[in-house]
Amino acid sequence: MRTLAGMITYYGIKNCDTVKRARTALQDHGIDARFHDFRADGIDMALASDMVAALGAKVVVNTRGTTWRGLSDTDKARADSDPAGLIAEFPALIKRPVWRKGDAWRIGFAKRDEADMLAWLKG
Repeated sequence: MRTLAGMITYYGIKNCDTVKRARTALQDHGIDARFHDFRADGIDMALASDMVAALGAKVVVNTRGTTWRGLSDTDKARADSDPAGLIAEFPALIKRPVWRKGDAWRIGFAKRDEADMLAWLKG
């Protein structure tokens, strides 16, 4: 899916606490954004490739979560050789939320960076 300039889409899993906090902040600040749930809406190779190309595999792939710990060594090795294929197969590996505003990408919604993120989204 391609987004139009200025259009905001954020990607994640609806039950993720960080995604919930981001959704609340968007509503509180009147920021219109489309939510794409990896579990309900899926993630195809094109979207996974776009994320990895824009942000880098080391930023996108969450190697600290339970999904990562449950992977085989063979799958873990794909984080370097085929990160887009890995996250397309295991979307819970993606750090959340991922933001796309036009052609610009960002990831996360840390409390310490919330004001900066909201300014970027409004700008």
